[in-house]
Amino acid sequence: MKNNTDTLTQIPEPSLSRFLFADTRMNIFWTLLRVWLGWTWLTAGWGKLTNPAGVWVGDKAGTALTGFLQGALTKTDGDHPEVSGWYASFIQNVALPNATFFSFMVAYGELFVGTALILGLFTGIAAFFGGVMNANFLFAGTLSTNPLLLIAAVGLMLAWRVAGQWGLDRILLPLIGVPGAPGKLFEPPASKPKTPAV
Repeated sequence: MKNNTDTLTQIPEPSLSRFLFADTRMNIFWTLLRVWLGWTWLTAGWGKLTNPAGVWVGDKAGTALTGFLQGALTKTDGDHPEVSGWYASFIQNVALPNATFFSFMVAYGELFVGTALILGLFTGIAAFFGGVMNANFLFAGTLSTNPLLLIAAVGLMLAWRVAGQWGLDRILLPLIGVPGAPGKLFEPPASKPKTPAV
């Protein structure tokens, strides 16, 4: 019989979500999704880095992003604006004045997220930052493939334990660990047993 001080601190994970997001039999699905999403980000970032006009990271850096953001500001009118007022304020007061900086962040962010996802390197974190970029594009009123990419990123964030198993996470995560469970590199040194005094 349990006493009154025993409380439920964790709700057991349903078997379906355990199978989808934590079962190694799902490796092939999550690996294919991870590589596809990574390739999508990598090609988008590479296209910005190698843009011959230099409007993302070249001598005209920020030009393309400025045009994109100004276009987003035109979507703030009407009964059902595509861009919310709070995001329009962010665009006007933060993003536009720093368009060159954000241009580099977008181009290199897409490249790094894509590379990390393809390699299976910190898969959950890479998917999170990819999802943040998708959310920002959606907030700016750009539908395109962003909803699909965001859904894929959320799936990879939930399945991070197995999504990178066929990648570098298989090697790195046991070494560095995860929050609450340090890896081999960060384990406290084992204390030597004390020898009794004679």
